[in-house]
Amino acid sequence: MNKQKILFLFLGISILTGVLSYNFYQSIYGELITKNCIVFVGSSDTISAIEKTLSKNLDNEQNPSTHTIPKFNWLAHQKNYSKPKAGKYILTKGMSLNDVINLLRSGNQTPVKVSFNNQDTLEKFSGRISSQIEADSISILKVFKDSVFLKNNKLTTASVLGIIIPNTYEFYWNVSAENFRNKLLKEYHKFWNEERLTKASLLKLSREEVITLASIVQKETVKTVERPIVAGLYLNRIKRGIPLQADPTIIYMLKKKNGMDFQVKRVLYKDLKIASPFNTYLNKGLPPNLIGMPDISSIDAVLNYKKHNYIYMCASVTKYGFHEFASTLSQHNKNATTYQRWLNRKGINR
Repeated sequence: MNKQKILFLFLGISILTGVLSYNFYQSIYGELITKNCIVFVGSSDTISAIEKTLSKNLDNEQNPSTHTIPKFNWLAHQKNYSKPKAGKYILTKGMSLNDVINLLRSGNQTPVKVSFNNQDTLEKFSGRISSQIEADSISILKVFKDSVFLKNNKLTTASVLGIIIPNTYEFYWNVSAENFRNKLLKEYHKFWNEERLTKASLLKLSREEVITLASIVQKETVKTVERPIVAGLYLNRIKRGIPLQADPTIIYMLKKKNGMDFQVKRVLYKDLKIASPFNTYLNKGLPPNLIGMPDISSIDAVLNYKKHNYIYMCASVTKYGFHEFASTLSQHNKNATTYQRWLNRKGINR
């Protein structure tokens, strides 16, 4: 073999080596993530599972349905990345495979914003939360109904809903159901600061009773500006020893009997005769526990109720979502007759 052939062979090997080295370098340090994306790593995920999850976030042309990333397992092994750390991770455009594995290995996950509004039941609440964190609805429901937790905090399965204050909270995605519950309990105690406790004391109500009344106010009106008026009306009735006669408690009573998805668009006179601790037409004072999860505006509406002489209210037929208030029975009867006739015209019988 002459020198020229040897030279060409050497150059060929050098070029091939260079190409292979460049490709290898690019597979490790070149751009892997071509657009910002979020990856969730589960507590039971394996390295292979993470590789597939990552692959699904890549462009199809770069990684067509193979669910594999070149050098992923090799580099993970080189970096001693064998036990994934669960969480939510944000991958940004331009990150290399090396960057991704370093991030996942560090466990430097991004918190999630968990938000919820007023939920009727623990079951619905658990379902809502399970769509935002790793824990499933059954696990969440179980920890809130845990007998030891309830006993230690003087709660029942009926009253525990009251410690959950609707808001937006920050958690790690892989927070356990138990730690999630415990943080909400801390937030509940933080919510009931000295100012709110003082206001409750002036009303001669415990915080549990405030929340129970707030749950009724919540159900009574969707208009936040009206809630302090409604709260004042119910407080007037409590002070005067008049039954609350709150339709939301009757609806709750019917739902408990027929299932929480039971639809009640109209409370009937026969409903008012049903013997139940939640029948506020037959019983004076507050029902045994809250009838739903009140939001902060309803709780504060009770604590900062509007002073007036109203003791009657009826849904308005001219201002949708609002009520007509009255201080006398005669005026209330006129309002009620107008409302009943409106229901009849609309054909609303139940």
